[in-house]
Amino acid sequence: MKHLKVLIVEGNTHEENLKFQKLSNQPQSFNFKDNIKKYYPDTEIDIVNASTKNETEKFIPKINKYDGIIWGGSTMNIYDNTIEIKRQIEFAKKLFEFEKKILAICWGLQLIATASGGEVKKSNTGTQVGIAVDIELTSDGLKHPMYASKLKKFTTPAFNFDEVVKPPKNSVHLAFNKTNKIQGLAFKSGKCDIWGLQYHPEIHYDYMIKLINDRRKKLIKKECFKNDEEIDRHINFIKKERDILDDEFRLLEIKNWLKNLNEN
Repeated sequence: MKHLKVLIVEGNTHEENLKFQKLSNQPQSFNFKDNIKKYYPDTEIDIVNASTKNETEKFIPKINKYDGIIWGGSTMNIYDNTIEIKRQIEFAKKLFEFEKKILAICWGLQLIATASGGEVKKSNTGTQVGIAVDIELTSDGLKHPMYASKLKKFTTPAFNFDEVVKPPKNSVHLAFNKTNKIQGLAFKSGKCDIWGLQYHPEIHYDYMIKLINDRRKKLIKKECFKNDEEIDRHINFIKKERDILDDEFRLLEIKNWLKNLNEN
């Protein structure tokens, strides 16, 4: 077994991470760190906040030391095109110059797809609040190593308002559901090999419920729900799904990506 070295790219700004730390006592990127350590406890892990000015510059010269890169979620919307978003896109394009394997999750997929010539828009078929229901693998998805041992149809944690509407050239469509046409995607960008997911296998349903409760007012304002009673019903539905979901099954995509790093 290799002594893996993984770089985690924090998709949230420093300010947003302070909010997450109050909610869960750790930044979002630590969800990945904990899951990696579960399977490969000796993995050397670094975390970079790509939104922060000059933060990525010290990592570019040593990118080649990493076996793989994970790009995590964010509360940002790619079409806002803020300076923090521009910094992340610039960092992604720098990474494309290196022969690296990238696992891109939710915002990570949207960001890297955009940096690779794709397009992301607000979903016009609804939102995934804490959960993505009935994701189905395509014929290519059934054969892809990211989905080894995964059921053809599954439900999993998710939280997104936006989606990839135009994938990068030569992308392979791996998974979909009624809410988001693209739930899983594989493509090359420059020298990088990217596996992308629109959902969050790294986050437990209990944490999603915390997020929903924390964002109640915003979710009603965004018209995702009519009132608190509707949110309560949705949370009860998630709790039922939580009780039947096996964590090993939830984490399969991450486990399979790490296995791919270890074997290649």
